[in-house]
Amino acid sequence: MEKILVTGGAGFIGSNFIRYMLKKYPHYKIINLDKLTYAGNLDNLKDIEKNRNYKFIRGDICDKKKVAEVMKHVDYVVHFAAETHVDRSILYSKDFIKTNVYGTYILLEAARSCKKLKKFIHISTDEVYGSIERGRWKENAPLHPSSPYAASKASADMLALSYFKTYNLPVIITRSCNNYGPYQYPEKLIPLFITNILENKHLPLYGKGENVRSWIFVEDNCAAIDLVLHRGASGEIYNISVGEERKNIEVAMLLLCLMGKPLTWIKYVKDRPGHDYRYAVDNGKIKELGFRRKTPFTEGLKYTIEWYKNNTSWWKKIKHRSLFEKYYDQWYSKERA
Repeated sequence: MEKILVTGGAGFIGSNFIRYMLKKYPHYKIINLDKLTYAGNLDNLKDIEKNRNYKFIRGDICDKKKVAEVMKHVDYVVHFAAETHVDRSILYSKDFIKTNVYGTYILLEAARSCKKLKKFIHISTDEVYGSIERGRWKENAPLHPSSPYAASKASADMLALSYFKTYNLPVIITRSCNNYGPYQYPEKLIPLFITNILENKHLPLYGKGENVRSWIFVEDNCAAIDLVLHRGASGEIYNISVGEERKNIEVAMLLLCLMGKPLTWIKYVKDRPGHDYRYAVDNGKIKELGFRRKTPFTEGLKYTIEWYKNNTSWWKKIKHRSLFEKYYDQWYSKERA
């Protein structure tokens, strides 16, 4: 029986990955290590919490003793645990450095003592490359992070690769584009907009909404990580994307149309500092492993909308006054219209 340690498994992508793996590989055993910060939610895994092959352990990846104890005798590590929201990183960068860099270091050190470890999958982001006006970043492109969040992830990436080169630790890095889908904390763009519409609120859109992002349905990303886990080569980096690019304004307009609301609900607000124009990564390498998208963007949005409609109790009890508004107040209160 393969034993997988998933860090940050109570978060958005982590919880979807655990559910995906237990469904596809019912004989695998999964240990979920999560600190349960604001975005960690055990309700994300209510449906599988009694599965005999699933175990939750509350703990911080920065806790050396706890990590060493939990990592004993695991075959794989899939490291999702991270602070991820760009706006939060602008306000509270210290938390991002501690969790994303120091926490990754603690995990890598513990992994060195794990004799049967087959692979250490470090989950990263396309934001480490920075903005690109044309074309797409390949895995060997230089890193130019713009936000404290992206810089902390780039630092963790370099640290992880150094452990492969120096200690021959079987590290693999995935860098995915923007994920969306069920159980995403409602501070990110798509769930924020969906829940705002459900609450009859305006959609706050930075600048003119011209920033371009690539989008992938979360289960498609889980399938790609599954491929990397079983077929990926140690020391390699794999970009994960489906080539679905949209301007933020296009996403907002599509959501309003799908939910039957007027486009006048869009509220343009002053842009945030260091806001990258466009992220885009080349996905040729992950395709060589056999990855193919299953969920087109509009279909995925419709599914996600229905999920939030049918799970109001899940998001209403965790959605307070959005961090976006707190951020906007702090930086631009003097310029509010």
